Amino acid sequence: MVGRCLLLFVVFVFAVSASAQQTSSSATYSLKPTPKTVAWGYYDASAAPVLRVKSGDTVEIQTLLTSSPKRLEGAGVAADQVEQSLRDIYDQVKDKGPGGHILTGPIYIEDAQPGDVLEVRIVSVRLAIPYAYNGFGPGRGFLPEDYPYPKMKIIPLDEKRMMARFAPGIEIPLHPFFGSMGVAPPETTGKFSSNPPWIHAGNLDNKDLVAGTTLYIPVHAAGALFEVGDGHAGQGNGEVDITAMETSLIGTFQFVVRKDMHLRWPRAETPTQIITMGLHEDLNEATKLAVREMIGFLMTEKHLSRDDAYMLSSVAADLSITELVDGNKGVHMAIPKAIFVGTK
Repeated sequence: MVGRCLLLFVVFVFAVSASAQQTSSSATYSLKPTPKTVAWGYYDASAAPVLRVKSGDTVEIQTLLTSSPKRLEGAGVAADQVEQSLRDIYDQVKDKGPGGHILTGPIYIEDAQPGDVLEVRIVSVRLAIPYAYNGFGPGRGFLPEDYPYPKMKIIPLDEKRMMARFAPGIEIPLHPFFGSMGVAPPETTGKFSSNPPWIHAGNLDNKDLVAGTTLYIPVHAAGALFEVGDGHAGQGNGEVDITAMETSLIGTFQFVVRKDMHLRWPRAETPTQIITMGLHEDLNEATKLAVREMIGFLMTEKHLSRDDAYMLSSVAADLSITELVDGNKGVHMAIPKAIFVGTK
């Protein structure tokens, strides 16, 4: 009996020690945007990583809004309020496009391989500057025929009250999130534009992906090569004029390589919902993808029959248009976790 108790004690101590070692082995990094740490307008499996981390590590990442200093100043931003890092990047980065976003990264996550899933835990998101902008231009947005001219509005942000002052008598609660979070697409696609969201996630513009939520992205290249940018202080579903409240943000992310998950499309989880996504140039096809992904989730994770999964999607899940203006349309479907009584 004494020998058995001693054996159990040794096993317990070993387990605690192993757990503590695993926790202590995770590291925290910081990554700021500079001419050498950004990818301007693309996701690319051949891009050189600017940081290497391990699964379980946490990185605080700063991002920049995407607008020229000259344009910001022309819209009313004081010269000393334009970030120096933005000036440096506009002056020094020559490798641009085909998209328009300034993305911080890529980050190489050790042991991430094609077929895995990168679990991106969004730990925190905070403002980096006290203003945002919204703008539209000729030939862009959902109603280009109605607005064939450019315009930009600077929107002051009150971080203390977490409100945006859009206009006299109009205040908008702040809801900061990153419009673009993604990994490298398959190598055969080459330098892929940062504009359309796709199987690598990227420019999802999903306003539900705030602090405290998790994004699951299929991995298509060794190291995943995560990039993030397109910071938003807030946005309406659809992002109809092609921009949100565009701003610079600082986010803290924990990266976990999931060998036990296999996804075809990005998926997300909030404290209260599971979100599936459909991304396609045709809105109907995007919607079908989101619904089929929800059916697949319910069959795989909740063990429903194919018929029951379709019916539950109809009676309990909500479809929303994420965005309409970046090539591929975005649709997401959300189902509340609370309905799964007594299940994991």
